[in-house]
Amino acid sequence: MGEEVRATANGVRSGRVVDGPTNPMVTPLLTDLYQFTMAYAYWKAGKHQERAVFDLFFRKNPFGGEYTIFAGLEECIRFIANFKITEEDISFLKQCLPPSCEDGFFDYLREVDCSDVEVYAISEGSVVFPKVPLLRVEGPIAVVQLLETPFVNLINYASLVTTNAARHRFVAGKSKTLLEFGLRRAQGPDGGIGASKYCYMGGFDATSNVAAGKLFGIPLRGTHSHAFVSSYMRSKSLHGIFGETNQSELAAFTSYALAFPTNFLALVDTYDVMRSGVPNFCAVALALHSLGYKAVGIRLDSGDLAYLSCEARKFFRSVEKELGINDFGKTIITASNDLNEETLDALNKQGHEVDAYGIGTYLVTCYAQAALGCVFKLVEINNQPRIKLSEDVSKVSIPCKKRSYRLYGKEGYPLLDIMIGENEPPPKVGERILCRHPFNESKRAHVVPQHVEELLKCYWPGLSGKQREELPPLEELRERCIKQLDQMRPDHMRRLNPTPYKVSVSTKLYDFIHFLWLNEAPVGELE
Repeated sequence: MGEEVRATANGVRSGRVVDGPTNPMVTPLLTDLYQFTMAYAYWKAGKHQERAVFDLFFRKNPFGGEYTIFAGLEECIRFIANFKITEEDISFLKQCLPPSCEDGFFDYLREVDCSDVEVYAISEGSVVFPKVPLLRVEGPIAVVQLLETPFVNLINYASLVTTNAARHRFVAGKSKTLLEFGLRRAQGPDGGIGASKYCYMGGFDATSNVAAGKLFGIPLRGTHSHAFVSSYMRSKSLHGIFGETNQSELAAFTSYALAFPTNFLALVDTYDVMRSGVPNFCAVALALHSLGYKAVGIRLDSGDLAYLSCEARKFFRSVEKELGINDFGKTIITASNDLNEETLDALNKQGHEVDAYGIGTYLVTCYAQAALGCVFKLVEINNQPRIKLSEDVSKVSIPCKKRSYRLYGKEGYPLLDIMIGENEPPPKVGERILCRHPFNESKRAHVVPQHVEELLKCYWPGLSGKQREELPPLEELRERCIKQLDQMRPDHMRRLNPTPYKVSVSTKLYDFIHFLWLNEAPVGELE
């Protein structure tokens, strides 16, 4: 991105140009029809310019855990920075909407952009929790309503798969290399590209996805398939020299090593891991060593991964000991084959010698949970707070424009997140504050924070004149994610029975929620 002049519907202004969305299908038409029907109804009633505030949040952490990683913000900003309804779009909308829709509405749509929209968000890559707004979006109600579906779409999967990646990293441990191999099993091209980007953000080290490597600068890793090995035929000249090993496999390994002498990593389970694959790998690795090259390692894609990795490690150590080749015993062992959180945990309990994991299907499809469940709720219009009620308390929204803070304790861990009204004084270090559960009057606690962090920052200022936060590169988002997870208290992070993280409101906001709730809820009449 460079400094250039940007044109908007309200004239020309200077600022940093923001590229369009990664996926060109992300346009103003990537929305639900009812967003346009509501926009027409607002316009028809003369309400379309009324100032509205919406919160985007989720209600429950995924995968049975107690934390989520927020992702997808950059794509949202790219979308609104380039929001424009084209003539072609308008022609199509005229066909979709009832013929009673007036031409003046389509003239209005021609002029719509997001220059008067403000977006406040938690930094992408942050650890986040239910009910706390990930985004607060302010602007003319018709325009903001048109942003709802694309925003929820761009954040739902991104946050879900980033969280899934972070959970896999937590189980695997920091010392292991994690490789995302999910492209062929992902839900289409967009699912594959998004998974590669957000798994890297969530703590994976590399991807097999070449397009994602080009788009996002993610390190690429890959070896060869079983087809490469089985494409080679048995060599009569080598028959008998290597005992029980499969000679066509040896020929395949030799060919691959000739092509990539500095990156020789062999898939060793095409025929038999310990009787053929590992001995053949060692034969080629030793030949490379004699020529001054060092083989990278092996990949196991089937069988008992714990047992086979231990046996392969013993074999490598015996070669090192007998032939005096330094570090041959540390040859890298990579495991793949439908791995997930549970299999990683089981491997840890069994004991293994795996150095790296290639993880695909369960990771990128988020097999354990289909969706995060983000929602986009109106909390204020024309400075009047709004609340969404439900018989299910978990679905009652928290009204009005709010500010959110994370309060840290003496040990450096976050203690809780607190939401307060926009005009309330913020929490201060060393000052005691009463934090209340939004809906349960008996759940409350006094906190004396040692550090206070404001969560919502301005990422799109609209016409407010506020300073806009820059969108950091992917590498910085990844570092933020890893750092934030390290800051969390261990009992919030564990896989089994994690401790829920507290999300609270100030006493003033608590009182207001319940006042508004009683005010808006209809009173029944018994006869």
